[in-house]
Amino acid sequence: MQGRLAARNHHRAREFEAFVAGSGGRLLRVATLLTGDPAAAEGLLVAALADTYAAWDRRAAEDPYAHARERLANRFAGTAWRHRAPGGGLLGGLTARERLVLVLRVYEGVAEEQAAAQLGVAPDRVNAACLRAMAALRSRGGAAS
Repeated sequence: MQGRLAARNHHRAREFEAFVAGSGGRLLRVATLLTGDPAAAEGLLVAALADTYAAWDRRAAEDPYAHARERLANRFAGTAWRHRAPGGGLLGGLTARERLVLVLRVYEGVAEEQAAAQLGVAPDRVNAACLRAMAALRSRGGAAS
């Protein structure tokens, strides 16, 4: 019995390691865009990956990248007060919500309705935040057009 459990845990760990090896870089880029700080991004990603690993068996039929991205976005939203004014970078100067919406919608290509459901707001609020963020980037010569 213990042998089967150990084998299952080993298999689970190997699957997760493969997932992180394949998706970790992109998830780290998302976290860095959100926080504007590489150290904070790493901490955010580690926490999101821990959540993803904890739910690995329950979420086996789902897209693990989408789940990890959702956990990353939810953790960021829950700690957005820490990331009010990122130190420069492409998205510096945007509010935490604007950065989150812009990263989900533009960088990650998440549908407006899906982003709204994930954030617990109406789709028109997601659309408005995205439009504000794009306008702010355009007004300062950003490359978001």
